[in-house]
Amino acid sequence: MSGRYSRGSTESESSVSRRTFVAAAGATGATVSLAGCIYGDSGDEDGSVVIAMGSTTIDDVEDGMPDLLYENGLDEDIEISFSSQSDDTGDQRDTYSQLIEAGESEPDLMMCDTGWTNVLIENGYLANLSEELDDETLSLIDEEYFEAFVDTARDPESDDLMALPLFPDYGCLYYNKNYARDAGYDDDDFEEWSTEPMSWEEWAEITEEMVDSSDAEVGLATQFDIYEGTSCCSFNEVMTSFGGAYFGGEENLGGPVGDRPVTVDEDEFIESLAMMYTFAADEEDDDTLDEFPTGIAPSDITSWDEEGAREPFSSGQTAMLRNWPYIVPATLEGEDYPFDDEDDLGAMPIPYGVDEDEAAQPGTGGTASAQGGWHIGLNPNSERTEEAVQVMQAMTEDDFNLGMLEIVAWLPPKPELFDDEEATDPDAVGPIGNYMETLRVAGESAMPRPVTEQWPSQAELIAEQLNQAVAGDTSPEDAAADLQEALEESES
Repeated sequence: MSGRYSRGSTESESSVSRRTFVAAAGATGATVSLAGCIYGDSGDEDGSVVIAMGSTTIDDVEDGMPDLLYENGLDEDIEISFSSQSDDTGDQRDTYSQLIEAGESEPDLMMCDTGWTNVLIENGYLANLSEELDDETLSLIDEEYFEAFVDTARDPESDDLMALPLFPDYGCLYYNKNYARDAGYDDDDFEEWSTEPMSWEEWAEITEEMVDSSDAEVGLATQFDIYEGTSCCSFNEVMTSFGGAYFGGEENLGGPVGDRPVTVDEDEFIESLAMMYTFAADEEDDDTLDEFPTGIAPSDITSWDEEGAREPFSSGQTAMLRNWPYIVPATLEGEDYPFDDEDDLGAMPIPYGVDEDEAAQPGTGGTASAQGGWHIGLNPNSERTEEAVQVMQAMTEDDFNLGMLEIVAWLPPKPELFDDEEATDPDAVGPIGNYMETLRVAGESAMPRPVTEQWPSQAELIAEQLNQAVAGDTSPEDAAADLQEALEESES
């Protein structure tokens, strides 16, 4: 059920768990189902604002978030209630849609996945924050937040802000420094790798050396199961880094459906897919690429999601891991991990296939990180709009963003805070503080997924073809041709 919090409540002395980063949340778009109370125990007469979020998220934030809101300007007479939802992001979307369509006034505020915020926008299920927030707050968001992150909260037609960007999530590559040391690399290399993206060719060479010189059984753990995480994120990064796109570049992510090109059957898409097939192939054949080593990734990647990929890395079987920042506390706080100490977990931006000025599709090329994360949307039927707006304004304060980084490892939505002394201090925010420079690079090169109502069904089509190609069940060329036809049909 919902939890009530007022300023007079007793807060636990221990900080909220950093264990998840709301792991499946931000980024995968994976679906779980909405359970628990739909409404908060709001108490109309006392002005309580009901915030809906997944039950696991509530467990992480219910002690710390309200205090941070009061400390950052929220009127102490406004109580905060949490409406417990399932941890399944797709079902959250569906439940919010049903409630708003039915005219329900609660919850007042809703955590919204960047992957489907636009679905609520297209259906008129979110209040227009360009009309509700004051000019100072709107200017702050325009000028200080990650641009790509904010774009996922805007109406693609009017450019109005329809949700408050809360915390972003970015894909990176993580690696075992001990295995890299076995291959002859040192701290100077690690420092350079943390912020300077390398080419896929250089990365593959280094990874192969790490496997050959260490106890690692294989090079790369990543996600290529048949689910949205493959199409939105793990492959989206690779494709974008080669200058490719599903629908003709970044400008078409929000549509218009039926009036944008499908650009799958193109050289840049095929090459990026062929590279991933080469990495997972047992030996060279007609579909592998000569410039990349085979066998650098296990064939098991075609059955792995985020946790499936993390486990072999955390147990020392793989040298490299593509994943979200949640793996930092999840791996380092585990009982058994293959590092001498926390500093032996390294991170680097996603490698690039071509430079930005060589990219075929607009807005692509160079290092690219999948854009994940969550926003806060305002129920247009809310009877407490004024109080809810106060909550959102408090959420834009630097100290709130840094506080949430400390209590639950939510990345700040502002690039400058990634350099803040507190944000980069592991003693203050936990081990995630060691990776803020890498994550800032990822945030500045983020690529969102397409965000139209058609995307969920298109994502499944994409993931199926990607999975078959990487598994060797079809060639990259044939997979691209079949997918081109299927997406063209979907667009029409």
